[in-house]
Amino acid sequence: MFGTLANYLTSVGRCAEACSGQSLSTFLSLRDVHVQNDKLHVAQPEKMVERYLDAPLDEVFGAHLKVLYNLAQSPPNYMEAYTQQAACCSAVVKLLQMLKDENWCLPVMYRVCLDLRYLAQACEKHGRSFTPGQILEKAADCMMACFRVCAADGRASEEETKRLGMMNLVNQLFKIYFRINKLHLCKPLIRAIDNCAFKDTFPLPEQITYKYFVGRRAMFDSNYRMAVEDLSFAFTHCPDRFGSNKRLILIYLVPVKMLLGYLPSKALLQHHDLLLFHDLAQALKAGNVNKFDEIVRDNEQVLIRSGIYLLVEKLKFIVYRNLFKKVFAIRQTHQLDLGDFMTALQFVGVTDVSLDETHCIIANLIYEGKIKGYISYAHNKLVVSKQNPFPPLISV
Repeated sequence: MFGTLANYLTSVGRCAEACSGQSLSTFLSLRDVHVQNDKLHVAQPEKMVERYLDAPLDEVFGAHLKVLYNLAQSPPNYMEAYTQQAACCSAVVKLLQMLKDENWCLPVMYRVCLDLRYLAQACEKHGRSFTPGQILEKAADCMMACFRVCAADGRASEEETKRLGMMNLVNQLFKIYFRINKLHLCKPLIRAIDNCAFKDTFPLPEQITYKYFVGRRAMFDSNYRMAVEDLSFAFTHCPDRFGSNKRLILIYLVPVKMLLGYLPSKALLQHHDLLLFHDLAQALKAGNVNKFDEIVRDNEQVLIRSGIYLLVEKLKFIVYRNLFKKVFAIRQTHQLDLGDFMTALQFVGVTDVSLDETHCIIANLIYEGKIKGYISYAHNKLVVSKQNPFPPLISV
């Protein structure tokens, strides 16, 4: 612990002279032990900081000390702390621009942007004078200034380019955009990473986080094959010791794979405490519409909080498809009475379904390619194809 502010600034100056970005980032971390040192809680540290540090590093640490001062108040002044952290981020942009062919300061940028997001979230939680997401979106704008500097650095070598910091920032921005439900803002960031010549050489933890969010976005865009590819990468490469992260990935990966016809193993789901999906898979496989609805209804809040309620609802069409395939297997004819499908629905507990509603369900299944055929309203029949009338889901 630093005895005085002068000792703290002297140590900062030494790290800067040694170009030690990792060590310098520790002096800026709101999770480091120095945050609790009341000798550093100074309301106006500018003159002291200017004596020890050159510009723009003096602005970076001057703003940081003001953040500490505001967080030390009772109660903490989160809004002013956020404002000073945003100023700290702006000063980091100046530092990035000044160090034209060097990238040793990237850890400093990572730390400042991470704490900016944390403080924005604290403002959202404790503040009442602004609309939800407003402060987080402003924080994202600050981070974008860092991102633009990194993305534009085409002069330095691959070892020293600031473009190496792009994926870390993109992941931070993803976390904000998903939180405030502005997924359309992810598109240019994804394009920037896809066009990056060394996108596969970013640190593996950053790639895992990136693939997780890109997979989730593909899921919301109904691009299920890409979602499976990206989420599978994230799950496979995520170390087993991060069990909670692997479980989080599975919450999205499992229902997407079910939409494509892959049913998860009970052992996998049991290991990650996700037996809800096993119950859904059993109802789906059996074509038990009533049981499927019951499971969804009982777990409605869990599914909504996870953001997969609508995705799971889409699985219901597969439940219908599997039930109606059983009708076809029993009747062994390609001209099926529509009343038989209504009877099948009633048999599995859907007692309030009408013939018109049954027509509508079948029409939707035909439209989605889950049944190959057409409805003959004149004869009240479903006429299915003689070749593969119920295509495998993986080909849909």
